[in-house]
Amino acid sequence: MNGEARKQTPNFIRAIMTADLESGKHTTIITRFPPEPNGYLHVGHAKAICLNFGLAAEFGGRTHLRFDDTNPTKEEQEYVDSILTDVRWLGFDWGEHLYYASDYFDRMHEWAVRLIRDGKAYVDDQSADAIRLTRGTLTEPGVESPHRNRSVEENLDLFERMRKGEFPDGSRVLRAKIDMASPNLNLRDPVMVRILHASHHRTGDRWCIYPMYDWAHGLEDSIEGITHSICTLEFEDHRPLYDWFLDRLGVHHPRQIEFARLNLNYTVMSKRKLLELVEKKIVDGWDDPRMPTLSGLRRRGYTPESIRDFADKIGVAKRDSTVDVALLEYCIREDLNRSAPRVMAVLRPLRVVIENYPEGQTEWLDAVNNPEDPSAGTRKVPFSRELLIERDDFREDPPKEFFRLAPGREVRLRYAYFIRCTEVEKDAATGEVTGLRCTYDPATRGGDAPDGRKVKSTLHWLSEAHARPAEARLYDRLFSVPEPDADKETDFKTHLNPSSLEVVDCRVEPSAADAGPGDRFQFERLGYFCVDSRVSVPGRPVFNRTVTLKDTWARVEKKMQAKKQ
Repeated sequence: MNGEARKQTPNFIRAIMTADLESGKHTTIITRFPPEPNGYLHVGHAKAICLNFGLAAEFGGRTHLRFDDTNPTKEEQEYVDSILTDVRWLGFDWGEHLYYASDYFDRMHEWAVRLIRDGKAYVDDQSADAIRLTRGTLTEPGVESPHRNRSVEENLDLFERMRKGEFPDGSRVLRAKIDMASPNLNLRDPVMVRILHASHHRTGDRWCIYPMYDWAHGLEDSIEGITHSICTLEFEDHRPLYDWFLDRLGVHHPRQIEFARLNLNYTVMSKRKLLELVEKKIVDGWDDPRMPTLSGLRRRGYTPESIRDFADKIGVAKRDSTVDVALLEYCIREDLNRSAPRVMAVLRPLRVVIENYPEGQTEWLDAVNNPEDPSAGTRKVPFSRELLIERDDFREDPPKEFFRLAPGREVRLRYAYFIRCTEVEKDAATGEVTGLRCTYDPATRGGDAPDGRKVKSTLHWLSEAHARPAEARLYDRLFSVPEPDADKETDFKTHLNPSSLEVVDCRVEPSAADAGPGDRFQFERLGYFCVDSRVSVPGRPVFNRTVTLKDTWARVEKKMQAKKQ
């Protein structure tokens, strides 16, 4: 989108920004998107990206991209690079405003020293377990640390020695001195800085103490002059701490606003769980097309337009809810229906011989590239005596509601002719159907009969001699239940869908055989497919199924099977 405003549905955050501009509180809206570079972005992050960049652009403001790189043990340059790629792919641009939390470590350190001097922070020698045990509960106050009332001079000395690396990891922390009896547990002397002897991907070994998120992110917002710090709902209880730090320092104070994060059914959104799927090789990396990551969705064939449309449709709320993945699938269908060229492919071929068609003859028929876009024009597809159709498009003993090809029945071949099945060929040993013999009506070229007779089904097909080999990867939902991590006592991986990926050798028409990585198509009657960006090779493309088409017969057949059970 390159900074252009995108019209969105009304939401309470827009109302706040409008009021702030009208009152003169702010003259420019400045938001930020602050990912932690410890994993790949997923579709939930896309909602936050669209919200921050979209609202700022709408008001003529700007959005900063800031990496919250305060934990060097989990952060890598690989994640930084992937995030930059994903945000750009979504269509947003931060211009010159690319920042890192590590840019501000010196100022954060200075401010920590200021709070120590003001008697608002102290060095605690307790272990992490001891701090946790003395924090208290929702009904019981916490217990003050025995080191809470150290002198300013002793705290300054210990904190300086922490910075110099004199103490081992976990031996000391810097805590804010607030209120151990506060009803908000986040205000019970939270940890601000911890010792961590780890090399940082940007600052190297310069630091061995690192800020905690609650201490860092308000300072980062303040330094950058952010006006509205938009966070997900779990940070609502942290807002008083955000305010406390900024008020005690007397620095620029952005307004933190919380909104409900995106929860999507049939998947998990926790980066920890996504990382587990990657590390245990349950999926083929962060960009596996079954993953909810933006890189996975991109590899699967999703477009940035469809993701932005999805983010707009789900809106912005103050209450957590779960969005049906069917809405995401609807958005990509709508987009690709308008933009994707049509081609014919056969996933599970069944050979058809047209007995009354001349041997050795090939004719090239006109096929529409996209009926939704007349400017897309037409292409030529070859027709010959030996054809391939989908095995599922034939039934020797068809049910009542099956209207495709069957013995003695006539159907239309798309862009071609009416054909009638005259004979079924079978394997002598297994009885499996191996091929069909048919006749065609030369007068029906183009798909209409001069005598006005009608057929109830139109099939896609390929000329066997011209069909090109390819691989199709048929992706489905990664999990078999809507909320795979709802039960905290059960390993979410027990709900993995064993049918989330099926790989088939298929055939495609010549026009699709030379497609390049990322090219998207509608395989007529089968779904939308994208050429894989990682494993596809010239001469044998690999097509990832982005999403299926609505299949009336499949639904009917499923209902019929259910009635029999």
